[in-house]
Amino acid sequence: MSPLRTLALGALVLPVAAYANDPYSYAQPDEVRVTHLDLKLKIEFPQRKLEGEATLTLNWKDPKAAVLVLDTRDLSIASVESVDAAGKTAPLTYALAPRDKQLGSKLTIQTPQHPHEIRIAYSTSPNASGLQWLPPAQTADKKLPFMFSQSESIHARSWVPLQDSPAIRFTYDAQVTAPKDMRVAMSAPNDPQHPLDGEFTFKQTHPIPSYLLAIAAGDLSVKETGPRSAVYAEPSVVGKAAHEFEDTEKMIATAEQLYGPYRWGRYDLLVLPPSFPYGGMENPNMTFATPTVLVGDKSLVSLVAHELAHSWSGNLVTAASWRDIWLNEGVTTYVQGRITEALYGKRQADEEDLLSIHALQRELGEMPENAQRLAPKPGNIDADDTLSDVAYSKGSWFLRTLEQRFGRETFDNYLKGYFDHFAFQSITTEQMLDYLKPNLIDKYPGKMSWDDVKAWVYGTGVPKNAPIPDSPRFDTIDKERTAFLAGTLSADKLDAKDWNTQEWMYFLDGLPDTPPLAKMQELDSAWHLTGTPNAEIGMRWYVHAIAAGDKATWPAAAEHMTRIGRLYLTMPVYRALSKTPDGLAFAEQVYARAKNGYHPLTQQAVEALFAKAGKR
Repeated sequence: MSPLRTLALGALVLPVAAYANDPYSYAQPDEVRVTHLDLKLKIEFPQRKLEGEATLTLNWKDPKAAVLVLDTRDLSIASVESVDAAGKTAPLTYALAPRDKQLGSKLTIQTPQHPHEIRIAYSTSPNASGLQWLPPAQTADKKLPFMFSQSESIHARSWVPLQDSPAIRFTYDAQVTAPKDMRVAMSAPNDPQHPLDGEFTFKQTHPIPSYLLAIAAGDLSVKETGPRSAVYAEPSVVGKAAHEFEDTEKMIATAEQLYGPYRWGRYDLLVLPPSFPYGGMENPNMTFATPTVLVGDKSLVSLVAHELAHSWSGNLVTAASWRDIWLNEGVTTYVQGRITEALYGKRQADEEDLLSIHALQRELGEMPENAQRLAPKPGNIDADDTLSDVAYSKGSWFLRTLEQRFGRETFDNYLKGYFDHFAFQSITTEQMLDYLKPNLIDKYPGKMSWDDVKAWVYGTGVPKNAPIPDSPRFDTIDKERTAFLAGTLSADKLDAKDWNTQEWMYFLDGLPDTPPLAKMQELDSAWHLTGTPNAEIGMRWYVHAIAAGDKATWPAAAEHMTRIGRLYLTMPVYRALSKTPDGLAFAEQVYARAKNGYHPLTQQAVEALFAKAGKR
């Protein structure tokens, strides 16, 4: 880990993690930085690998530097060479270090002559942590195989040798060869009219960090949803997805009214197979999204609002390290709420805020103190583990507090200025605070003290005066849930016919950890929750039904776990089953059937859970 230093803000002294080099990267950007990537790749589905060349343009910072250090994980390096201005190449000496479990293998290239470009010929492993390969049987239409990447947080190094740190931004060009009849998509402007001729080219002219490098290939159709947006998905899914996401252009326009122009050109959505481990990934120009949000009533399209909001917070202004990731996710979650409120009303936005607040409050009690900080102190935290409810929910709660204290119009103007000031830069928490103090806190004295700001950013838990929105609908649900559990209101008399997804989520979240079996059976009989196609509701239902001891729900829970690879919707059901010997044995049987359809990140999470449950 890098040493601590201090940064003076006015008369106050705040701790800063001074990452001269990212602790999750071997790169040495103070000596040399990659400024451009030129990729030539061939997608080899039978071998489950990418093969090709990565040409890196270099900006040498230190005249004494003699090596270029890159991040890799499980890559086979065929050759490394320098490339001069005339295109002439010369071999370079390199060494690939033994594999570190978290960081991968350091690639050290001898570069005493400081070449302008270096070219690496390589291929990926079939087990690359940032790629998933699906056979036709595991796709929606079962016609062609499918491949997609997930580079966040430090998985880009498993499919491209590069400086894999959010502090380092680069532009890129790519030439990708794929089987004919397949469409390739990347995190760059995509042409919806591109012929399926097996040759695709991409050009990302805006500098992006490595975790936003993305690729996918498969049987993809396209349906445009606006003048600058389209949905990409398998043919049987694309129509449903286009209907669900038909408000995309309205979302873009709403965000532009609030925070300035959308600077990326096109904004497209790629709906992946259900094995995608996350809800969505904000890859520039092409959000990768889970099909679990396609429920038919637009109740879960806040996911699109969230990924679109990253076009300002995260993609435009990027956290410089994973320690600062709340600058991406917390700010984005706040902006998501503003888009949701503008398009779907304050009721839905407030309900979503309350759900996130309650989830955070439950999780904080189980977290070590350092993990409760928006900007944690340096420590042994896995890069993937920084993406917790603290970054998302506590971060957005902090911004809602700023909005309340300073007023919406004032805070909107501040945030718009923040995006403009740091556009296309990667910044630390302390740089954000350096901007916040003169441009908001000091500019409008008496609204919020600097001690309050420090408590939010560097303190544990959540300040006691944090504002919580009201929800009359949730208050009514609380009363009905209490009456139902007490036996004074039968399940079929719950006023749930018109509950939206968020309201069902809230009702189920408020059930006891181990509810009475008879009550769960009564609830299921009245509302047919077992087998629901809504994965948000299903996950919560199966967790409670399993805890109640209702083995009749296990087959449907298994179908849910097999069909969905999204960590957030699958892991709670595995955890619920793993609490008893019989449940653990059943969960292991389900996993044996589902494993090959899971992303490597999901496989790792399930296997770690089983190892812990076995020891218990």
